Amino acid sequence: MIRVILILAFLLASLPEMQAQKKKPQQPNIVLIVSDDHSAPFLGSYGYPEIKTPNIDKLAAEGIRFKRAYTTAPQCVLSRAAIMTGRNTLDIQMTRFSAPLDASVTSYPELLRKGGYHTGILGRNFHLDGNRRVPETVTVLEKYALETFKNRVDYLKVSGNRDTIFQQYTEFLDQAPKGKPFFVQVGYSDPHRVFNAKNFEPDPQKISVPTEHWPDTKLMREDFAAYLGEIQRLDSDVGKVLEDLKKRGLDQNTLVVFIGDNGGALLRGKGTLYDLGIHVPLIIRHPGLIKAGQTSDALVSGIDIAPTFLSVAGLTVPEEITGISLAPAFTDPQFAGHDHIFAVRGAHGQGLPNNSADFDLGRTIFNKKYKLIYNAIWQIPYHPVDFAAQPFWLELKQKHAEGALAEPYEKLLFADRRKMFEIYDEEKDPFETNNLTGKPEVKEIEHELKSRLQEWMILNRDYLPLPIAP
Repeated sequence: MIRVILILAFLLASLPEMQAQKKKPQQPNIVLIVSDDHSAPFLGSYGYPEIKTPNIDKLAAEGIRFKRAYTTAPQCVLSRAAIMTGRNTLDIQMTRFSAPLDASVTSYPELLRKGGYHTGILGRNFHLDGNRRVPETVTVLEKYALETFKNRVDYLKVSGNRDTIFQQYTEFLDQAPKGKPFFVQVGYSDPHRVFNAKNFEPDPQKISVPTEHWPDTKLMREDFAAYLGEIQRLDSDVGKVLEDLKKRGLDQNTLVVFIGDNGGALLRGKGTLYDLGIHVPLIIRHPGLIKAGQTSDALVSGIDIAPTFLSVAGLTVPEEITGISLAPAFTDPQFAGHDHIFAVRGAHGQGLPNNSADFDLGRTIFNKKYKLIYNAIWQIPYHPVDFAAQPFWLELKQKHAEGALAEPYEKLLFADRRKMFEIYDEEKDPFETNNLTGKPEVKEIEHELKSRLQEWMILNRDYLPLPIAP
């Protein structure tokens, strides 16, 4: 009898713990889909009318679309490093394009893995293990064991082939342990140049060209239509991933995130700190966590992805992560995000510094109203990233040489020297064509933004001269 009473007492004492365990929410799966060189607003759900992206638009309709999402750099390596760590590129010393992420810097897949997740990275090169195009670099990478991502995740494969990417994705899910949550990053090459999605291109004559800062020429239209075709092809691939999730019965407890790694290789886009260089689409869906059909006006940075994933997984966000979780935006329309966003421009590619495409140094800070750009090597004129040999650009250069290019485009594209500082009223001048720096009406805000940038640069041990001189 005493034994029975003791057993009952034990069971009664254990009941609260058993109930707590029973009520503990199931950790969601996480799928991060990354497009390459993808500027906002070039999706149907972002209001660009002549593009057909039904799968990504459906994702937005079923979740939340962030209208003001920005990467920490207009280049893939720098931007992806910040997304992967929740820390800005200066903080983690990732301003050189071909640098591997140091082993001492923790990535969020490692934290998810420790928290019980099966983790993977696949598809388009994730860019954070250095670059193997130069034999001397490969020697260093191998000598000092600098390629670390094979130790950071359970599954790591790279491919630029569309069919292979989907095969890797299904292989990852097939290998994922049953009953265990998973995280996977699915990377795509689209809409990165070279543009070759011929069967997906819209009619060049029926698309809208932002003539506020782009010349409207036949070759320009053809090139831009090819870019939009890449996005439409990407949409079909995203659709396959989403459909596979649904077929497996995983869609109801999977947080699906779609984001661009940086802006498109377009005029005043990739490689610049203008809007087209760092403003990207960001869409998040989870039927149980996010009410469908939401849009958010919050200021969002690439560093916010890591803490968002950790928080929805119920894991502790380390103090060194400087991003903020976006999870409050899922239920709170008033969620404001950051007061200010910072981004940097560093070295690009593996070439020597022949022009500003290869090597440029700049910083930007902005809020919802004003944006300041600091061109540290302002003497170097604008040079496009990834399309200097394209026919539309060569034609524009010829027009410039002949004096046949309209004055606004001469100023924006072919000025002999840039200004050291640029300040734009983002509400009145969203295409950033009217530099207000030095004008009385922006004197106070210019000083405020420079002061905030100065503070950020000091705290992050920036190597550039500070924007406010003695």
